[in-house]
Amino acid sequence: MIIYPEDIKAVRRSLGLSQKKFAELLCVSVQTVSRWEQGKKEITGPAVALCRILVLDPDIAERLAVPVQETPLRLMYYKNNILCTVIDVDDRLQKIKIKNYAARMEDRAFGLVEEPSYELYRQFLVSRCFPPDRDKIKIELQKLNIPFYDPLMIIEKTEGRVEGDPYRIEVIRS
Repeated sequence: MIIYPEDIKAVRRSLGLSQKKFAELLCVSVQTVSRWEQGKKEITGPAVALCRILVLDPDIAERLAVPVQETPLRLMYYKNNILCTVIDVDDRLQKIKIKNYAARMEDRAFGLVEEPSYELYRQFLVSRCFPPDRDKIKIELQKLNIPFYDPLMIIEKTEGRVEGDPYRIEVIRS
């Protein structure tokens, strides 16, 4: 199957992804995606396979698309560089909306829970930080240039990385 530049661009747009996010999905550089879309480089590897999948199952693009951010805060929960869960948060209304991409429950931010409460979301944030009762916590907070213990601020500085696991969180504010 030959993939043309306009095909790759249509696939990326149908997934609702920027060139950067599409490049991350395919584990290639942004420059590679740009060259593919401009017809300056042959399209090979996972991009060809992805286009084939989209031809066979056109609805998959909708299932995989990242929803438009409608809340002031979005957390993108990854395992390595694979998006597992999108978490949209409205702190003022204490509302949480998620979209899971991971098939394995252990890779989802909230496991089996499809509609997490605000309290469960707060617990999730704390789970992705060092504990609030940690010995010498003031020193840790000073290292991060954070004035007080706030899980979201810690996650913004540390990407929610916990020693020994492959998960990280990208924080997006609108």
